[in-house]
Amino acid sequence: MARFTLPRDLYHGKGALENLKSLKGKKAVIVVGGGAMKRNGFLQQAEDYLKAAGMETMIIDGVEPDPSVTTVMNGAQKMLEFEPDWIVAMGGGSPIDAAKAMWIKYEYPECTFEDMCKVFGIPELRKKAQFCAIPSTSGTATEVTAFSIITDYDKGIKYPIADFEITPDVAIVDPALAETMPQKLTAHTGMDAITHAVEAYVSTANCDYTDPLALHAIKMIQADLVKSYNGDMECRARMHNAQCLAGMAFSNALLGIVHSMAHKTGAAFEKYGAHIIHGAANAMYLPKVIAFNAKDETAAKRYGVIADEMGLGGATTEEKVKNLIAYLRKMNDDLNIPHCIKNYGADSYPTEQGFVPEEVFLEKLPEIAKNAIGDACTGSNPRQPSQEEMEKLLKCCYYDTEVDF
Repeated sequence: MARFTLPRDLYHGKGALENLKSLKGKKAVIVVGGGAMKRNGFLQQAEDYLKAAGMETMIIDGVEPDPSVTTVMNGAQKMLEFEPDWIVAMGGGSPIDAAKAMWIKYEYPECTFEDMCKVFGIPELRKKAQFCAIPSTSGTATEVTAFSIITDYDKGIKYPIADFEITPDVAIVDPALAETMPQKLTAHTGMDAITHAVEAYVSTANCDYTDPLALHAIKMIQADLVKSYNGDMECRARMHNAQCLAGMAFSNALLGIVHSMAHKTGAAFEKYGAHIIHGAANAMYLPKVIAFNAKDETAAKRYGVIADEMGLGGATTEEKVKNLIAYLRKMNDDLNIPHCIKNYGADSYPTEQGFVPEEVFLEKLPEIAKNAIGDACTGSNPRQPSQEEMEKLLKCCYYDTEVDF
């Protein structure tokens, strides 16, 4: 028996933010990030709509791009003092993810971060509050998923929290918010979205309910991402929908080792002055993982279906897989994303020598590979890597070398 879970209500289209007026409650906390929602007037709109619904509001702001355990715990403490019956998270994936984890701690103050990270082990929520998510970026789709990514900076590791309990009750997908994204963020979130759809389609947990969502999202992203990156706001609006469809797919079909590797490399080199941004990591690793997974016959056929849906040509499955890999690499070029860690600059742009020194990467490699294998996303990958294979795959992602194993 399988399960398919989405928010009860999903409002979409320009002006959808106004549906905050329909929420029923006494108090709402709004969780936001670094200030873009305030600068662009959306935070004030949200407050006004919630007050029109008869609610008292409180703001938790300043959630960092890769939310920390400390941010989660501090936010939960504020919720315990304010006692909201609605948690409204708006902005990029980070404030929404952080708010999901705060929600768990708010409802169960005795719950530790380690408890939260037990896959599908969270107790029943909604004893105190319901959750509304409003994305401003077109990639993570956390507004419709059962996942949250929180970083433990002491360990330099991003941990996925996975449980259907944290699937939001309401999602508001208003493309007006996405129009504020800078170009680089448009690129990274878009490649995150296509990675979600591709991994969901080849996941061992795929099903008849998730496959159409994944395939349609892929075709939309193919049509609209590069144009959205180049400033076409109609394409930007469609990308906001496409990433949401990809999220619906992967929240129920799960993901694979592209995300496992991205989670475990993202903050691993923080001491050297930067993170490997999640969407950019996915963009770099996806072609390599496709080559690795395609050694599995079932996965190869499903990659072939993706290539067919995208109209990439190829007479054999092997040719279709190669065409898919080539297409994704070309997308990275079009979006100014490097192909490997070695050429990943601290600003995320391609450079001859990236910010991660080779000797540091090789030193950390065994631990990163071990952590990636243990990541929650690895179990649904179509090909299960050994420690040796994961290390070899990560080396291919560092040097941009061919995956021939």
